Parts: sequence; C-alpha cells; structure tokens
Amino acid sequence: METEPLFRKVAITGGAGYVGSALVPVLLAAGYEVTVLDLFLYGEDVFEGDGAHPRLRRVRMDIRDEAGLTRALAGAEAVIHLACISNDPSFELDPRLGKSVNYDAFLGLLRAARANAVKRFIYASSSSVYGVKKEPNVTEEASCEPLTDYSRYKLLCEEALRKEGVGEWMILRPATVCGYAPRLRLDLTVNILTIHALTRKVITVFGGSQLRPNLNIRDMAAAYRLLLEAPARLIHGETFNVGYQNRTVTEIAQIVRREVGDPQVKVTVEPTNDLRSYHINSDRIQRVLGFLPQRTIEEAVRSICEAYRAGQIPNPEDPRYTNIKMMRAVKLEESFVG
Repeated sequence: METEPLFRKVAITGGAGYVGSALVPVLLAAGYEVTVLDLFLYGEDVFEGDGAHPRLRRVRMDIRDEAGLTRALAGAEAVIHLACISNDPSFELDPRLGKSVNYDAFLGLLRAARANAVKRFIYASSSSVYGVKKEPNVTEEASCEPLTDYSRYKLLCEEALRKEGVGEWMILRPATVCGYAPRLRLDLTVNILTIHALTRKVITVFGGSQLRPNLNIRDMAAAYRLLLEAPARLIHGETFNVGYQNRTVTEIAQIVRREVGDPQVKVTVEPTNDLRSYHINSDRIQRVLGFLPQRTIEEAVRSICEAYRAGQIPNPEDPRYTNIKMMRAVKLEESFVG
C-alpha cells in the first residue's frame, strides 16, 4: 500500500546526477513535488519520461550561490543534499573547487534551509569517512579516520550539521552505488568492470583483495524515500550506514564475468599500491527503520548489460559517464557560481 508523503514538497541538490536520476522518478511516482537544483552538466533529459512532469521543477544553479539557494528552497518542506564533487579523483583534480562545493557551499545550504524553515534535511555523506578498518563489521559507532580531502570534507559537513542543525536532520553514509540509471556513471567499481567486460572483453583488477561495500541504485533510491517517510523520533539527529554486499574487487570481477555471460571475457590482475579497503555494517538501518536491500550486485550488472545491448549506452567512452572527464571537458572552475 502506498503511503501519503509526509513532506510533499522535496528539494534535491544534485538531483540530476547519478543517484538523483534514479531517485526523482521514484518520488514523482509516489506523489511528491520535486525541485531539482543542479548545474545540469550532463543534460536536462536525464529523467527519461518525467522531463515534463507537472510535479517536477528544475532549477539550473550552482549550489555555492547562497542567495539563489534561499530563493530556490522557498516552499520546500524537505531537502535531500546529494550535490558534491564526487569521489577522490574528481576532488583532487581541483582541491579548491572541491572544498568550495563540498564544504563551503554546505554551510550556505544550511543557512538557506533554515531561512526557509525546512522541516527535514537528509545529508548524503559517505562510508569513506571511516578510512581503512581491520574489523569486518564497521558500524556507525566506529571512529572516523578519513584518508582523503574528499572524505575529510564529508566528515566536516557531518560535524557542521550536528553543531548547527536544521529541522529534523539525519546523516546517511552510503556504500558505493551500482547499476544502471539515466545519468549513468561508469567510474564506479561494479559499473566500470561491467562496461569493460562488454566492450573490451577484459576485466582488469588492480590488487583484488580490497573490500568494497556495494548498494544497488534502486535500493539507494528506496532508502531516501524511506528517510522522507520515517517518523522523526526514529531519524532525527541519527547517522545510518546503508549498504548491502561487502565484496572484494576480485569477487566483483568474477560476478561481472559470470553475469555478462561471454566466455571470451578474461580477468587479469595487476599490482597496486592502493590497498584502501572499505566494509560497512548496515544492521542499524534495518533494525531501526526496517530497511533491507532487495537488489544485488548481480542485478546491477545485468541492468548495465541490458542497457548497453539495447543501445542506451551508445559510446561508453563519452566523458559524460566519468565525472573527472566531464569536469575537464566543461572546464568547471572554482569561480563559477551561475
């Protein structure tokens, strides 16, 4: 049975990105009014058949424009903050840009949200804030020891949110998301190994023993919807890991090879100095909110295979599928605001 949205009007920063392109259609189908705040670097047609939906509003803007944010959030009851320079390589391409988007803009977003009396604020942090852990089950109580500027600023935003607050707020630390979405990313472990298997017939594994926590993108969208609808007493001021399958890179490669179903695909192993290993425990979100992922790495691989074979990924080398390539292509600069 569908439930009536607790907060009907939702604003999503970075809503035209990878996760947003899967999340927005889910929320529209559930009856939400959705405002997407985004630069739309990857185009404005990422919502497939929902582009002209009467409950979808698109605002092209830079989230560092605090005055623009304050105007754009007028009437919003809930905010899901997805916008950021995603992943370590993209952040390191221009650290000043990364800080200005991932941290400085966050402080402005909190002010803009408070100015509009936003009732619920959901922050997409990252499981990378934990750093490298030896224990097999990294819970929300584990110490955070970020290894990179990307993860360090994610953690600093968490601390700012805890200190300053805004309405009913909570923090999500997602695993690495995988699977097909209209605004596809092919720079994530499962996705990139899958497209290489399809196009190159070779899956190259660097190292292989590193653990990666994974979450199907459809479950990621379901988690955000659940957080919008959960009672405040269960989520306010809380932090949740959200992941599903912790697998080594070698195991992921073997899953990809099996699901692609092409006997010509080979797996090769190369040495690496990057032995960062992330593995998270997501029991808490299941215990508190009843959230249990329904989809697997295998299904994520199949979704990319189906899209590729249907011609929905016409040129996998297109920069739009890789964040760092797209940043270079559009010459995204620190000074750009709008």
